[in-house]
Amino acid sequence: FIKCKLSLSVELLENPVRHGPKIQALFSWNFHPAVKPSLFRLLPSLKVVASGGVGTDHLDVPLINSLGVKVANTPGVSSDSTADLAMGLLLASARQILEGHKIALDPMTIHLPQTLIGTEVSGSTLGIIGMGDVGYKIAQRSKGFDMKILYHNRTRRSEEDGRTVGATYCESLDDLLMCSDFVMLAVKLTPETTGLIGHRELSLMKPTATLINVSRGQVVDQDALVEALRSGTICAAALDVTYPEPLPRDHPLLGLPNVLITPHIGVNTYNTKSRMVKKMIENALAAVKGLPIPNEVII
Repeated sequence: FIKCKLSLSVELLENPVRHGPKIQALFSWNFHPAVKPSLFRLLPSLKVVASGGVGTDHLDVPLINSLGVKVANTPGVSSDSTADLAMGLLLASARQILEGHKIALDPMTIHLPQTLIGTEVSGSTLGIIGMGDVGYKIAQRSKGFDMKILYHNRTRRSEEDGRTVGATYCESLDDLLMCSDFVMLAVKLTPETTGLIGHRELSLMKPTATLINVSRGQVVDQDALVEALRSGTICAAALDVTYPEPLPRDHPLLGLPNVLITPHIGVNTYNTKSRMVKKMIENALAAVKGLPIPNEVII
């Protein structure tokens, strides 16, 4: 049993001399507080940064480790909720659900239009870029729609994994882009994946294809995406992530009729949030006790 006191970041900044030396664990939630070197100077006793979620692109892990501080995340707990949202975005965009909702509520609607024609999901081809936990769970869900599933990943998954979800490995990203009706981004943000989808990649996609992004906004060149959506290079985009978040209110993506955007809610379910917090606490307690940290990030 360890007696703990929770201090808010605003309390620390208001009185760093009082609170800073006592803090041994820093909880980072939704990229807040910003974990910068200036913050560490206020926390001489810090042992761990316990981050909620899988991505650690907002943390300079080598720098943090060089200060004698561990980093931990919460892998696995958010995969189902993110995969659920990914399929929700795909279906909502393909079947124009939001547009239909607006028509149904419009006080001027007297007759139901027959021009709201969607894209068939069942039997279509889904290309998943990034076949980690989230990508694999998206494939599991897609199998229920009898979709042909292609995937591109840094490393090929086992033959058994592929057979289980009916997914075919594409060694070439270009081949996946050219063959897919829906392209799903589920990669981690790394130097290699930053700007992964740009003008060239979008030009390879079918003009009837939809791009769905549940990874990070920086994976897509947004200027190139705006151009592709305006010109008809691709049909539509459904995004749970952008860069920055939120987008400036005058950003062109917000005014395009063939774009669906949600405010980074992939993990936003009560069950997932609860599991994330539980893992964060477990990681923090282990660090404070000097025990192995269950979900330490090693780079």
